[in-house]
Amino acid sequence: MSEVAVRVARRVLLPLAVLFALMVGLGLLVTRVLEHTWPFTAEDAVNREFAGDRTPGWNDVSLVFSTLASTQMIVVVTVLAALVLRLVLHRWREPLFLCAAVTAQALIFLFTTMVIDRNRPAVAHMDASPPTSSFPSGHTSAATALYVGLAVLLALQVRSTPAKIGWWSLLVLVPLGVALTRMYRGMHHPSDVVASFLNGGTCVAIMARAVLDRTLTWGRSRLPLSRSGDGVTPAGAAAGG
Repeated sequence: MSEVAVRVARRVLLPLAVLFALMVGLGLLVTRVLEHTWPFTAEDAVNREFAGDRTPGWNDVSLVFSTLASTQMIVVVTVLAALVLRLVLHRWREPLFLCAAVTAQALIFLFTTMVIDRNRPAVAHMDASPPTSSFPSGHTSAATALYVGLAVLLALQVRSTPAKIGWWSLLVLVPLGVALTRMYRGMHHPSDVVASFLNGGTCVAIMARAVLDRTLTWGRSRLPLSRSGDGVTPAGAAAGG
């Protein structure tokens, strides 16, 4: 097996396999083992509370956040953000990280729903139910991977601490808003969205370690990578190797 294949297996495939096993394990605990144990016994009451507090104004706000995390919007924003990152930074590392994080969470979400069968909350649903399990929330997971991934990239690019805090605060609010609105709209239980934070956030961490780590080499050279202008070159190459 080539060195690159070994690195991919260790840094990407193995962590994702562990994450998938963890998500399935959590799903089984929620739906089979602890379904009659607090706090999961309180989830129905939370769902009813959200449904009972619906108003026309909040319905419109919830639709905005829910749309921000729809499959179509996630794909469009991811592609556009990747193109902008490539054009501005003149390298593939950051676009690859973002696309990989969003794709990974989608695969973990899809495979988890194939194993875990959980009904939607027993309240009026404001959206059409997709043919997947309620556990986990695909909208929340995708929003976490995309918008937290963007927050990571922007925080790495700006040097001002207030700017870092501002970008993090702004972008992290999106998945939080998505999680609340998916429960408000009767599409998910609280534990569904909590598990989705784990899925999306872990995928961001895995891909950051695999793609954004500039000390990592994927080719034959064992020299650490460092910036050289707009690109990435082996450190010490300018000195004759």
